[in-house]
Amino acid sequence: MGGPHGSHISASILNADFASLGTEVERAADGGVDSIHLDVMDGHFVDNLTMGPVVVGAVRPRTGLPFHAHLMISNPLAYAERFAEAGSDLIVFHVEADDDPAAVIAEVERAGRRPGIALNPETDASAVLPWLERIDLLLVMTVHPGWGGQAFLDDVLPKMRALRDEIDRRGLDVPIGVDGGVNLETIGRAHAAGGEVMVVGSGLYSNDGDLTPTVAALRAAAHARDSDANAERT
Repeated sequence: MGGPHGSHISASILNADFASLGTEVERAADGGVDSIHLDVMDGHFVDNLTMGPVVVGAVRPRTGLPFHAHLMISNPLAYAERFAEAGSDLIVFHVEADDDPAAVIAEVERAGRRPGIALNPETDASAVLPWLERIDLLLVMTVHPGWGGQAFLDDVLPKMRALRDEIDRRGLDVPIGVDGGVNLETIGRAHAAGGEVMVVGSGLYSNDGDLTPTVAALRAAAHARDSDANAERT
């Protein structure tokens, strides 16, 4: 999914035109993104309702890119298999959800998919430490989940750096995803703090037509601070 210096761009279709969702998935794929991010909200874990497995299944044929189902729901254990059957390649659930993380991870794996875990801005990093060896993505929320278009929370960056250091200390190949307020202005800070999988919604879909220039600009902005960081280390 990306190495320590990668910049994987995942298109969040929460901010796409829902009247043309299949076309919007294709537009992101044609623009050069690396995956499609599907925000699933139940109106309980977060105060919003979005898409279910039927929607995921409907847009699945539009691209061969990986689908990341982000389950912002209270009971991911009951739905993991359904989202796997709908075509999700990676199923991310929240450590704050009601179900036991070990059980959810086992269910995702039983369904033949890869598990990921997410944590909210106010959740301490210690909550996910027991599961780092079991997951394929650690998704750090840089907004309060539930709605697109929120401002990036820079206060989360120290936690992200600490998690990146711990993953590296353990010698794990677990990328950190960054979800919320990621755009041309914030993606460099997110990447410098250890983020590799950048979930971009309004920062992508606020642009009309061909998304290739936007995706290229996001990748460039993600790495803009790399030279400065390297200079600080020497």
